[in-house]
Amino acid sequence: MSTRIHPFEGVENVRDYGGYDTAASRRLRRGRLFRSGHWANATDEDLQKFLDLGVATVVDLRRATERDRQPSRRPVSCRAEVLSAPSRPDDLTEAPHIQFLKARDLTPEASREFMSSAYRRIPYEAPHLDLFSRYFRALAEGDGPVLIHCAAGKDRTGILAALTHRMLGVHADDMVEDYVLTNTAVNLQDRAPEIAERMMRWSGRTASPEAVIAFVGVEPAYLDEAFAEIDRQSGSLEAYFETALGLDKLTRERIAERLLA
Repeated sequence: MSTRIHPFEGVENVRDYGGYDTAASRRLRRGRLFRSGHWANATDEDLQKFLDLGVATVVDLRRATERDRQPSRRPVSCRAEVLSAPSRPDDLTEAPHIQFLKARDLTPEASREFMSSAYRRIPYEAPHLDLFSRYFRALAEGDGPVLIHCAAGKDRTGILAALTHRMLGVHADDMVEDYVLTNTAVNLQDRAPEIAERMMRWSGRTASPEAVIAFVGVEPAYLDEAFAEIDRQSGSLEAYFETALGLDKLTRERIAERLLA
């Protein structure tokens, strides 16, 4: 198993997404950037490991209804600042992936179609624009490690980690390698039949393991969709940082100075 993956008992997909070389012959520091799935099932041992990581800022990318349904467990002594999106009227509707599961047969083709659409949508949704901007400002201004997470720690979290890598000049191959490590971290190949059975019990719809892998896992093509949409709407990644997220060149340089060795 990759040394980037931190084994936790009740929290999936806990990883360090630092440690990569950059185009400027510098290296992204280890132990400063962490990503994971939700923390609702964290054990007491997991909470101690969280404290050991020294996390200073937590960015919870989930909707308010997701946070209410699966509230995060945190150590009593936790002093980390938690950034999350405020409640919105559309939080009252079911999350897009739940709507999809209830309305569509889960085939590999339908799964990939839905995921591609989600990756085009996520970078420009108002809650994500707000949280992405606040996350990067925390990197520029705060001290100590940062943990980002959503529900599974793969899509919203994956896009934000990839944006971080792109901003700091991590090679595209390393960015994608880090992104697809989700499939290893959650042991997707072995767990796909079990997940398919669970989804059938929940939704009443049959899903093949291949469809589950396409839906629950990650594929480089999904990330390509996100960056293609950024180019289409903003013209370039730099323009996205500047205009969509409000991060000027000085802020981005400050992030680099704090995170690159």
